[in-house]
Amino acid sequence: MTEKKRDNKGIFIRLCGYVLRNWFLFVPAVVLTLFSNQLSLLGPKFSGDAIDAIARVGGVDFDEVGRNVLMMVICYASSAALSYVLATLMIFTGQRIVYTMRRELFEKLTSLPVSYFDTHPTGDIISRISYDIDTINSTLSHDLVQIMTSLYTVIGSLIFMWNISKPLIIVFVITVPCAILFTRFRSKTIRPLFSERSKKLGELNGYAEEMLSGTRTICAYEREDEIGERFNKRNKEAMDAYYKADYYGCTMGPTVNFINNLSISLVMILGGILYLYSQKGVAPVGSFFFITLGGVAQFVQYSRKFAGPINEFANILSEFQSAFSAAERVFRIIDEESEKKDKEDATVLTDAKGEVLLENVTFGYNEKKTILKNVSFEAEKGKTIAIVGPTGAGKTTIINLLMRFYDVTEGRITVDGYESRDLTRKSLRSAYTMVLQDTWLFCGSIFDNIAYGREGAKAEEVKKAAKAARIDSYIESLPEGYDTILTDDGVNISKGQKQLITIARAMLSDSRMLILDEATSNVDSRTEIKIQEAMSQLMEGKTAFVIAHRLSTIQNADKIIVLQHGEITEMGNHEELMAKGGFYSTLYNSQFN
Repeated sequence: MTEKKRDNKGIFIRLCGYVLRNWFLFVPAVVLTLFSNQLSLLGPKFSGDAIDAIARVGGVDFDEVGRNVLMMVICYASSAALSYVLATLMIFTGQRIVYTMRRELFEKLTSLPVSYFDTHPTGDIISRISYDIDTINSTLSHDLVQIMTSLYTVIGSLIFMWNISKPLIIVFVITVPCAILFTRFRSKTIRPLFSERSKKLGELNGYAEEMLSGTRTICAYEREDEIGERFNKRNKEAMDAYYKADYYGCTMGPTVNFINNLSISLVMILGGILYLYSQKGVAPVGSFFFITLGGVAQFVQYSRKFAGPINEFANILSEFQSAFSAAERVFRIIDEESEKKDKEDATVLTDAKGEVLLENVTFGYNEKKTILKNVSFEAEKGKTIAIVGPTGAGKTTIINLLMRFYDVTEGRITVDGYESRDLTRKSLRSAYTMVLQDTWLFCGSIFDNIAYGREGAKAEEVKKAAKAARIDSYIESLPEGYDTILTDDGVNISKGQKQLITIARAMLSDSRMLILDEATSNVDSRTEIKIQEAMSQLMEGKTAFVIAHRLSTIQNADKIIVLQHGEITEMGNHEELMAKGGFYSTLYNSQFN
């Protein structure tokens, strides 16, 4: 899917919206900026007055020099103290903004449809949550303070310079537009480079996450060198993108600095000429061209204050481009369309019986390829439905449709007589319990991971489910028992034990329908038989959908559905399908004979 580009103006407005949400912090920051910069601007005035007192005809007025020097020191010291308070306040404000932005981003991710995660690498999403938001934080915490300071300093300095000597302003009438035009032209060039930089970093993170999750497979096939070369290729692409963005971005500062230094040099030359003419009496006191030595000193200092922020802005503009590119990637997710809302008159499924019907269901993940073709079958209350077939036949797709991770293209699915699209997603999904081949455990105790299957589950109920799943004895053998902490998706236990814990979690659920997608693929045959016995007891009265490649686990299923190329080719119980001598019979015999 092509993502629409956003301009800097729109992104800046949205970032300002986040800032204004924290107005109770931002307003004091603005006030501090005004006071700090006002004090900083008064420093050159007292400095110039001190110079005039020294250069005064008839002798030096040391008392006036001392007063002006003291006031200059007080102004600069007070300005520095207020700047420190301002910087601290803006850091705190930036952290609050980033906290809000990261919270909204994660909330949006939890509301997105499953299809989004099927088409976007996990590493790239993580890069947006971490790196991109940290980049925005850096700009809001530091660069925003500089912009606030620079804006006031530029305006204030211009006013003071206008009051000192209007002819000298002509220098900036020429140089400032040159700096602005160059900055505007350059920013249009480097913006795409920073967007490319963020994109390449996201791709690098996505590849690294994918490869690190498959370390055992990589080592088993001795593909470390090949994987390393592929990583180096992506790493080089990211490095090149960084280099281009930073290289072209860093040229802005020196160029604008050159223009500003040139303007200051012209001010000093022209100011010196005006001062000499003023001393010779060519320009009488109070005339348009009159200026004192202190006035020249003041004007030079104000011109440096005027040009300095412009140069700083040029230097941080590349950082702003980086922040805008990062913000664009974050806003792309925030602006993504959430999972479609339930119908206004959607029914809440309560006390589900477990009667499921698929009628002429056709579905494809995209318009070019159809996965399921006119699939129809019925799952009666409390019955076990097994779905078998070769890889890619559409078995997992049926599960996705049952859970409404996707909606059917044609046909319909009903639960207890209600069409699934007429039910609220929350009530429909809570009516199912899923155990997938890819286990998921969160960081927490074993007890919490099992109790996740039912809110408010008691200790004896958790232990009962663990015993039924044949994992209780192993848990009790651990030093901390059920209080053992699982970390990093349970890397401190075996894959089979992880799956047993997820099965125990499913057994604890009160749901009337159960989905098992290769749920026993990671346990040995002996444990599998015991689990099947326990599940048969605990699943009594529940409607179960079982996907299995080990046909021995589904011999007792009430109905076995054989899928081939997205179509149902056979349907019946084990004995009926074996008697037909079709695909199921061939598949079964190939596993046991």
